[in-house]
This record gives sequence, structure tokens and C-alpha cells, in this order.
Amino acid sequence: MKLLRVGAKGAEKPAILAEDGTIRDLSGIIPDLAGASLSDESLERIRGVDASTLPQLSADERIGPCVGQVGKFICIGLNYADHAAETGAPIPAEPIIFMKATSAIIGPNDDVIIPKNSLKPDWEVELAVVIGKEARYIDEADAMDHVAGYCVCNDVSERHFQTERGGQWDKGKGCDTFGPIGPWLVTRDEVADPQNLKMWLEVDGKRYQDGSTKTMIFGVAHVVSYVSQFMSLQPGDVITTGTPPGVGMGIKPDPVWLKPGNVMRLGIEGLGEQTQNVRAYGA
Repeated sequence: MKLLRVGAKGAEKPAILAEDGTIRDLSGIIPDLAGASLSDESLERIRGVDASTLPQLSADERIGPCVGQVGKFICIGLNYADHAAETGAPIPAEPIIFMKATSAIIGPNDDVIIPKNSLKPDWEVELAVVIGKEARYIDEADAMDHVAGYCVCNDVSERHFQTERGGQWDKGKGCDTFGPIGPWLVTRDEVADPQNLKMWLEVDGKRYQDGSTKTMIFGVAHVVSYVSQFMSLQPGDVITTGTPPGVGMGIKPDPVWLKPGNVMRLGIEGLGEQTQNVRAYGA
């Protein structure tokens, strides 16, 4: 299933993309695509509904973040061998965990705002994993039982804040609008192999990232299990799993940074596409 949330910011309704391409309202079935509504039991209940009988929503409505009320927005850094190579970083011995602020989360086509004092804003197309069942100290063999589904994420980053302002990475990752997710939450049964998905990102029509989840160092099951050793995972938590090469900071000899007026387009095979206009703060 392809599940989504549509409507104005803060007033999104849960919805399903029907087989005929129409968007159907799930408000009568679940209160939101959040928390307990992401459990296997809830998803099975949705699966059993004839979507054509549900109220149709306008295709012109804004698409919001595909998960509501996200408790934790967890990220895995340097998780693609070819991306680590382009940045000159060694291959991590264990997954690198950092956090994005949940206030960074926006819809897939909302504007990305360059923050005040920004010098090096950058892009990163990533596969995000949405948790559907609480996970605590789980084995890798059981990890996928705790996954509700997947979505596209743009892990927008400010490299000057991230690497040159002291401390940890979080300050360059959690700025407002730096976490577009969606358009859809695609349930795990529709993704046969999360380690074999093509992914890409363009800025102003130029393709910078053209990779695959094949080059992940630590796969989805390992990442979910690993994170659960350090913190419990609750339904609705989002883990974004790293980016392939082609980020702005990796371009030689001169890095390329986002600027107001740019348009980012990105997507992952089977998970849909995003488009974001880039604006300056206050513009």
C-alpha cells in the first residue's frame, strides 16, 4: 500500500493512494498515519478496505509528511561506501548515529529554507525506514518485523554548521525544513528488497546523485537492530539510512552549495518523488 497524509500543515488527513491513482480519505479508518496506526494489525485492517468506497480527496491538496507525530528522527551517517570515499572519510566500523530535530520534518514538496548564517547548504537523497512495532534489543533476524514501511527522505544539511561550528553533527542537520519525507509511506510488503533500490537527486535539472541502496555498508535490518541496542524504537519513529555519492560537498574541485531559487527533485524506485523549491530565510 501507498499511504500518505494530505491537507494544510497541522491539519493533514490520513489517506491511501488507490489503484486508479485517486487519493482516498482514511479518516474513518484511522485517526492519523502515526503511532499505533502503523502496527501490522492496523495496516492489515486498511488493506482489507475497498479503497474505491472511501471519500475521494482532491489531487490538488498539499501532500504532508507521510508520518505524523514522529517521536524520533534518527539518522545513519556515512552509510554508503561510495559516499564515504567521495568525502575522504574511512569506512565506519559501526553505524554512525545522529539525530535530526523533528521540527525539521516537512512535506515532500514544501519549500526548503536556507537558515540564517548558512554558508554550505547541501542535499542528500536517502531511504527512510518507518517503525511500526516497538523494538528494544532486537536481533537482526527479527528486525524487519518491526518495520511498517519505507519512504523517501531528503536529509538536507548545512555543512558549515555540521563540521566547522564545533560539537556534533546535529546542528547542521536539524534546521527547520531540513527533513522532507514522503510522498508516500510504502508498506514493507511492497518493497521486495530494500537493498536494491535505485535513487537519484537533481538540482535545477542536473543529476548529481544517481545511486543504489546496494552500496549501503550496513543494511536496513542491521541498522534497525543496531539502533535498538541503544534506544527503544516506537511506532512512528523514522530512521533515515544514509546517502549515495553526489552530494554538493563531494564535488571536486569546487563543491556546489544550494542557493535560493534552486529546485531539488529526488526519488527512490517504487517510493515516489519529491520536489522542493529553495528559499532564503525570511524571503
